[in-house]
Amino acid sequence: MKMVRVEDAIGLVLAHDLTKIVPGKYKGAAFKKGYIVKEEDIQELKDMGKNHLYIIELKEDEIHEDDAALRIGQAIMGDSLYMEGPSEGKISLKSSQRGLLKVDVEGLSAINEIEFIIVATMHDNSLVEAGQTVAGTRIIPLKIEKDKIDKVEEICKLAGNIINIKPIMDLKIGIVVTGTEVFCGRITDKFGPILEEKAHKYGGRLMGVKKSPDEVSFIVDAIDAFIKEGVDVILTSGGMSVDADDVTPTAITAVADEVISYGSPVLPGAMFMIAYKGNVAILGVPACGMYHRTTILDLILPRVLAGEKITKRDIVSLGHGGLCLNCTVCSYPVCPFGK
Repeated sequence: MKMVRVEDAIGLVLAHDLTKIVPGKYKGAAFKKGYIVKEEDIQELKDMGKNHLYIIELKEDEIHEDDAALRIGQAIMGDSLYMEGPSEGKISLKSSQRGLLKVDVEGLSAINEIEFIIVATMHDNSLVEAGQTVAGTRIIPLKIEKDKIDKVEEICKLAGNIINIKPIMDLKIGIVVTGTEVFCGRITDKFGPILEEKAHKYGGRLMGVKKSPDEVSFIVDAIDAFIKEGVDVILTSGGMSVDADDVTPTAITAVADEVISYGSPVLPGAMFMIAYKGNVAILGVPACGMYHRTTILDLILPRVLAGEKITKRDIVSLGHGGLCLNCTVCSYPVCPFGK
């Protein structure tokens, strides 16, 4: 790569995009890579602070930033993603559908350990929309040794694609509202509608709502009835504390083949429970779900609806970032909670 004075660049080909910034109004490439510099461009280039330009001279073992970004993007890109760019040397990866972002964090770190290569992503397990940018990649200099890009491709070959989108599945959801006071009509149910809204928000297909008093046999019957109806996910509301009348955990345990966890390192959501009856996920949602806009349910339900089998390790790992700050204006998911 050779540096020349702008006055001497007339008729030469730019080796990279030249960015122009007008504070508060514009940021973009005023001159694109491959542009042939003309005499009338000299004044604008100087106004942009460009007194010298790079003219690239690639050696046989080197690759240009655009080509490097394309190869990195192709290597890290998995299912339901597409590339946009390169623009100013950067490739953006976007989701082609609504789904759950899955990032191989170890593989990502291995790539970023390679000198002059960067890949930045959203957080693993983020719920993303179609067309949303989920990652970006570029190299730091204007050119790079080919063997560094070869190493990226080798990491991805061994680890599999570093970034994927899992689609939200059209899973059937049943809701069991517990509470003798609700069952008997003493008070109006306010928890069920919240769980219904969550089911619709995250893409499940609501199959119905059943109410049960705080009696183990009744709750078991309601859960069993949903399982016989073919639901994939059951949400139970309330009755999850250690109070004498709170018997929902006992009922879930009686039904389940496997209890993954009763309790989680998340606030709000400490009394959360998750268990499985065959392939049916049973989620015990504590009363905090009725009072707080965002709880552990928002962290776990999208993963369940993406077809993931939640493990104890998944629950334990939520402790780091599991404290909701109860901000006056909630900005979830663009916040530290669950990250």
